[in-house]
Amino acid sequence: MAKIKMATPIVEMDGDEMTRILWQMIKENLLEPFIELNTEYYDLGLEHRNETDDQVTVDSANATKKYKVAVKCATITPNAARMEEYDLKEMWKSPNGTIRAILDGTVFRAPIVVKGIEPCVKNWKKPITIARHAYGDVYKGTEMKIPGEGKVELVYTAKDGSKSRELVHDFTGAGIVQGMHNVNESIESFARSCFNYALDIGQDLWFATKDTISKKYDHTFKDIFQEIFEEEYENKFKEAGITYFYTLIDDAVARVMKSEGGYIWACKNYDGDVMSDMISSAFGSLAMMTSVLVSPEGYYEYEAAHGTVQRHYYKHLKGEETSTNSVATIFAWSGALRKRGELDGSRELMEFADRLEKATIDTIEEGKMTKDLALITTVEKPVVLNSEEFIKAIAEKLA
Repeated sequence: MAKIKMATPIVEMDGDEMTRILWQMIKENLLEPFIELNTEYYDLGLEHRNETDDQVTVDSANATKKYKVAVKCATITPNAARMEEYDLKEMWKSPNGTIRAILDGTVFRAPIVVKGIEPCVKNWKKPITIARHAYGDVYKGTEMKIPGEGKVELVYTAKDGSKSRELVHDFTGAGIVQGMHNVNESIESFARSCFNYALDIGQDLWFATKDTISKKYDHTFKDIFQEIFEEEYENKFKEAGITYFYTLIDDAVARVMKSEGGYIWACKNYDGDVMSDMISSAFGSLAMMTSVLVSPEGYYEYEAAHGTVQRHYYKHLKGEETSTNSVATIFAWSGALRKRGELDGSRELMEFADRLEKATIDTIEEGKMTKDLALITTVEKPVVLNSEEFIKAIAEKLA
């Protein structure tokens, strides 16, 4: 059978540890036999990032701007132990953070729903996609321990030197204080990415903050979303038959628990961090969670939601057998190939992405799965496969 041709490259970002091993297996068994794979390759493995002073990460993000579609393997964000293990020049920043900043993107995470891996919340029938604003708030907060009695103020000094101030608290004893910020430009990008992605996948969009308490900070998020929706997206949403819905974050949590899913839930940075872990855990595991970074300019970077599976990698280095779940990494490739096909008008490529996902899900639903899924499945007597056997079982079904 003739292989499917790709007119335009995908930016391929290789990664670290066990996911790097799976990456090669996926290409060899599930992609290259069926596609004339056309990628612009960047090695984001920690050693190569160290060799290039992390320039390779910047180059891969800029290539994504050029080609519009990227697929990324999980990567190590180094800590002190990794500094020593890999003999690093410095503690390089998170590649995901660097890429996200360059592409000005929003992260969308959604569970992969499979029969036999049942959600903890019984009425959840469809995936719930979390859209997390990935700039500012507590993640760029400035903190201070207050040793004793005294006054803490917020002070804004304008360019002309004029000042305005707000009292934070008049301390009578020791305490703590935190200042955090966001910028309208980033919130606007977040809003447009959410509205565009909702139109892309044809799902309703929910957004939630706590504007009744945070009457300036959170209310600004609410206002920006509403203004952009009314000015740029209201008619498009009507034509697509989808809705935009705003509510308070506590009301959103209550509604989510009682819903059957099938929508995008946009959250501020901290809320999105917490809720994406809750959703992934309730639906099964992070190994069954897709992640796509979407920028308002139309750049897409697909990856698995989980990390490099360090524990399995050390077993692999000792020659021991591993049973590592590759589903989210397979779906990163299928998502990128489908988007490439969509942008290039290649129905063949889009249909292949659909077939690859169906083959993966069918393999699990027939009872062939990795150990992590066998521990939580309702399928009777599942067959536990090792890392390579699982990928090859999908390849047989695909062929």
